[in-house]
Amino acid sequence: MNLFVGNLNPETTASSLRPLFAEFGEVVGAKVIIDNATGMSRGFGFVEMADKFHALDAIDNIDATFFEGNIISVKEAKQNNTSSNSRPGNSSNRSFRPRTPRPNNYNNDRYNSL
Repeated sequence: MNLFVGNLNPETTASSLRPLFAEFGEVVGAKVIIDNATGMSRGFGFVEMADKFHALDAIDNIDATFFEGNIISVKEAKQNNTSSNSRPGNSSNRSFRPRTPRPNNYNNDRYNSL
């Protein structure tokens, strides 16, 4: 089960998250998300645990606790669908219609009548 860990201290690393979650079960992987532009932590990360029940136990015990200077948030990670069809406004059943040009005097007639 994949867990979202938020409000991390900028100094927190994946290797420091592992032992925190390992108290509750086997940790398959851990990572802290780094901003590509700055090279600094974005303040959140993910921990993957082998067993769902151990992960739920970790959520119950670690969420809203003090870790490395911050009160962290631990929740079940939501599935990220990166497909272009899953994004709002990118429905595949709509066809593209180019905008029809307006007549040359469109704006002039509207403002001249005021």
